[in-house]
Amino acid sequence: MKLNLTKPLVIFDLETTGLDLVNDRIIQISFIKVYPDGKEERENIFINPGKSIPAEVTLLTGISDADVADAPTFKQKAKELTDRFTGCDFAGFNSNRFDVPMLAEEFLRAGVDFDFSKCRLIDAQNIYHKMERRNLAAAYKFYCGRKMEDDFEAHRADQDTEATWRVLQGELEMYAPGKQEEEDRVLNNDMDELAEFSRMNDFVDFAGRMIWCDMTDKDGNVLLDAAGKPRQHEVFNFGKYRGWDVAEVLHKDPGYYSWMLASDFTYNTKQVLTRIRLREFNNK
Repeated sequence: MKLNLTKPLVIFDLETTGLDLVNDRIIQISFIKVYPDGKEERENIFINPGKSIPAEVTLLTGISDADVADAPTFKQKAKELTDRFTGCDFAGFNSNRFDVPMLAEEFLRAGVDFDFSKCRLIDAQNIYHKMERRNLAAAYKFYCGRKMEDDFEAHRADQDTEATWRVLQGELEMYAPGKQEEEDRVLNNDMDELAEFSRMNDFVDFAGRMIWCDMTDKDGNVLLDAAGKPRQHEVFNFGKYRGWDVAEVLHKDPGYYSWMLASDFTYNTKQVLTRIRLREFNNK
């Protein structure tokens, strides 16, 4: 099914040296950029992580130190990727939980303030898990009618990206209006709706150190905005200020901000915290 795009959609996948957002690095990024007119651009880039690739990662992906020895670093590719990605929405498989946070970290390490909060993030895995609860291989068989191993080489970013793109189109086809009897199993071909359905949590930052919570009055009643939706604010989700309003803590205990910036939190967490601090300062 052709997606109803209002701006370009980047479907992407990463291979990395590991799963640690702070210490691990990207070794391969593959993406398909789909334009509203249906045009598709494909790119597959190997990245030199600046560190040795663990043996278990090489065994899993087939990517070795030799494969990336002459590849550019992420910092060297950051401007090009920023130019390609600015103004786009993003989609992937498990991307909201890992690929987008990792990509955000790499951009920040390269000195690029790429603001993913302005993008709609569509996670085909979250859609799939909410509808069928399986992995990518099972999703491919279910939505595309073929075994993934018959069409692709496993654990390569370019292969998984192609499979994810087909799965996402298959999901929209299967759950299109008129195809399902149950109303809660219908997905409209709308990027806002898909991004909202892809959400699995109320994280403000990718690591979940801050979360969105409904605002209430002194009697515990949820406050509503002009559209009738709950008004929300950022609260800390860890430590001694867990459950406290972030802006209130920054005003009450300014040293907490300095402590977080000096501690081993992700760059994205520090970035989001700084934006909240600047917002509150400008609203004084």
